[in-house]
Amino acid sequence: MVDYIVVGLGLAGAAFCGTLRRNQKSFHVISDQSQTSSKVAAGLSNPVILKRFNLAWKAHNLLPFSKRFYEELENELAEQLLLDQPILRKFSSIEEQNLWFEASDKEHLHQFLSSQLLRNTNPDLNAPYGFGVLKGAYRLRTQEFLTAYQKKILAPDQFSAETFDYSELQIRMDHLEYKGIRAKNLVFAEGFGVKKNPFFNYLPVQGSKGEYLIIESRELSEKNALKSSVFVIPLGNNRYLVGANYNPVDKDNRPSEATKIELLKKLEGIVNCSYEVVGHVAGVRPTVKDRRPLVGTHPNHKNLHIINGFGSHGVMIAPWVALELFNSIEKGTSLDPEVDIHRFLSLLSN
Repeated sequence: MVDYIVVGLGLAGAAFCGTLRRNQKSFHVISDQSQTSSKVAAGLSNPVILKRFNLAWKAHNLLPFSKRFYEELENELAEQLLLDQPILRKFSSIEEQNLWFEASDKEHLHQFLSSQLLRNTNPDLNAPYGFGVLKGAYRLRTQEFLTAYQKKILAPDQFSAETFDYSELQIRMDHLEYKGIRAKNLVFAEGFGVKKNPFFNYLPVQGSKGEYLIIESRELSEKNALKSSVFVIPLGNNRYLVGANYNPVDKDNRPSEATKIELLKKLEGIVNCSYEVVGHVAGVRPTVKDRRPLVGTHPNHKNLHIINGFGSHGVMIAPWVALELFNSIEKGTSLDPEVDIHRFLSLLSN
């Protein structure tokens, strides 16, 4: 018997498995990789919401906690997965500059927002009003991280590449069984796939599709991430990630031509150089109406649990939330009320 079955190996699943390993717990992972939002994510851990200059949820705690978590895994995997990533917020007016300066004077934002205006020195960028510099952000190479985790950390007998069949799950008093695997607990980390989960589909996961373009430009030569109407994030080798959009209606993982046109139009307002589109990816983020994660134990099944609902901040949120869930299961500690699924208990009977 293993301690846990974990369904899903995106950022949520990998973070929870990492927490299990650190606490010497055995586990088996089941994943069909059908949910692509983690693998196509930009991986940018950004402590400030740059549209309105607000501090991201629990950023003061989550940013350093998550960075330490990935640094330890990076050392274990012996791959460079984590990059310090300065972000330049492009200003579109004098008024935006003034709003930035006001925000940078606030105590809770001062460590992240530079009070110095950065003039544009890149002739291939359209930024007459300059930039504000956001400090402390990092980028996780999410696809490389998840691929390396599966190949280097998980033993062959720890991983099943298949779609989870809920009808095969047998729940007992003190354990559960799935296709010959016996476990004490099962954790669902399915992302937007939770909509098909008969145990947790009552939770209000709405979903927001995001798409990125990958462009190649030998002229642009920019090492900083740029934020305007979209992000432009350097990937190395003259390639950049451009996006993402937020589409609450479309719920499939296929890139759309309409979004490509939308992103290119926004990119044209940022760069003045030639480029080639060499890739286009999409995924549906598991968003929640109150913009908080979904974590906890099923009200009627003490050995069924969920970790989900990270939205667009999964890189920064996942490690801390994984520890919250682990401590709740193993030590009986109370979950942070903001993430506890019991806040939606009234929806279970409806």
